[in-house]
Amino acid sequence: MKKFLLGILLAALMSAPAAVSAKAYVNGIDANYPPFAYVDEKSGQPAGFDVDSLNWIAKKMGFELTHKPVAWDGIIPALLARQIDMIGSGMSITDKRKQMVSFSEPYWTVSRVFLVKQGSKLTPADILGGKMQLGVQRGTSEADAIKEEQKEKGYPFTLRYYESAPLAVEDLLNGRIEAALMDQLPADDAIAKGKAVIKAGTHGEPDFFGVAFRKEDNELRGKINEGYKLLMADPYWKELIAKYLK
Repeated sequence: MKKFLLGILLAALMSAPAAVSAKAYVNGIDANYPPFAYVDEKSGQPAGFDVDSLNWIAKKMGFELTHKPVAWDGIIPALLARQIDMIGSGMSITDKRKQMVSFSEPYWTVSRVFLVKQGSKLTPADILGGKMQLGVQRGTSEADAIKEEQKEKGYPFTLRYYESAPLAVEDLLNGRIEAALMDQLPADDAIAKGKAVIKAGTHGEPDFFGVAFRKEDNELRGKINEGYKLLMADPYWKELIAKYLK
């Protein structure tokens, strides 16, 4: 009888479905957008405010998360093609992007600034009204905004596009452009790293950052929104701000 019961138990265990593993998602990041997202030069691993924030949320909400560098001007097409599942990498919430994707609740606000070489006396009015080279990162909200403004107002500057804000900074230092337009924190990061640049002033209204999703992915968006609520109520949120944004 014991052998018979043992046989039934083993058969039941073998036929039982395997335990369901945690869901796994891929977050698309800009590989060179410090301090929000970048690939660390020493470790070769994704790092930054957004990376650490989403890692905490993934652990708290019970899912697995990896971070995949994607060219910024192709990152929304990559999301729509299901090569990634979200974009948590300092992405501004804009009406144009909302036509293609949905966003989490905003988690950060950032201003756009003009960056010039140390010693430069250029003002925002000089930059907008001058016949000069203005650098901007391709595919960003500031690139879209300044291009549209130039079209509307007939500004004489020439836009030069870059794959990242740090590359625009390098061309600024090398004299290939006279100014660069970018979010405030990448500009602050360049200054903190000792680059010989200064902020010449702000441009437009502040941007609100959010995580982007495919419009049908309501469950995942809900998890991220809930995760940010928990994170912002946790002491770790202030630690992240002190580490990356102050």
